Amino acid sequence: MAYAGELAALATSLCWAFNSVCFTVAGRRVGSQAVNAARLYMALAMLAAVHLAAFGTVFPFHAGTQRLALLAVSGLIGFALGDALLFEAFLLLGARVAMLLMTLSPVFSAILARVFLGQSLGLPKVAAILVTLAGIAWVVGEGHGERERPKHVALGVLLGIGGALGQSVGLILSQLGMRGGLHPVSANLVRVVAGTLAISAWFIFRGRFMDYARRLGDTRASLYILAGAVTGPVVGVVLSLFAITHTSMGVAATLMSLSPVLLLPISMGVFKERISGRAWAGTVLSIAGAAALFWV
Repeated sequence: MAYAGELAALATSLCWAFNSVCFTVAGRRVGSQAVNAARLYMALAMLAAVHLAAFGTVFPFHAGTQRLALLAVSGLIGFALGDALLFEAFLLLGARVAMLLMTLSPVFSAILARVFLGQSLGLPKVAAILVTLAGIAWVVGEGHGERERPKHVALGVLLGIGGALGQSVGLILSQLGMRGGLHPVSANLVRVVAGTLAISAWFIFRGRFMDYARRLGDTRASLYILAGAVTGPVVGVVLSLFAITHTSMGVAATLMSLSPVLLLPISMGVFKERISGRAWAGTVLSIAGAAALFWV
């Protein structure tokens, strides 16, 4: 199918836009760290069941040591370390500035793909990527007044950049781990197992495991987390892994970074936010750049 990778990347953005709403609502009820851990536990159970039904095993032991190692490190960097840095950046900078920094992920991905995967981007695709990033930056970089003035800017910026870099490194390692035809569901299962083990070990070390577990007695929050887990670590990540194996890393990462602008209509409906003319203009610009990736 033509443009299968690009379409998967766009679908990934939709999934991540939806699950960010679910995780925001749940996080306000039980805390972001409890949400972070619970989503991985739920995703692990669902992915293991899907893997068993599709391939007859609950884990892809046949993948080989080298593949498993690459994918495990990808899960540690993407699900554990990268997300932890991003969540801390949200606390220090606020969501608007942290999301602006995450638009660096496509740039990191394109550079890393050129260095480690030998992928190249022609000038027209580079121009389309820059237009898309400009639109995203225009949307998420809009000021919202004195009440959102960032605190601890230097540390927050470093953490936000680290989160963007962690996402890109995780994608690169995933693509390396899937070389030779490993199915995205199998690859994602390995990544989720590694991320879940790492987060569990950290919570146990800090003595907070049972505290976070008790918070999940909130039924409404758990339902939101479940919905976010389905569209995030399960469907969303599988789509992202499919995307990076069917189009270039730079193109896939750019299309997957459209979530902030896709959230505009969702924010109007769910959070009753007023969307400015600047935000709509940025949305049109980013969608134009994304569409151009299909044609240049």
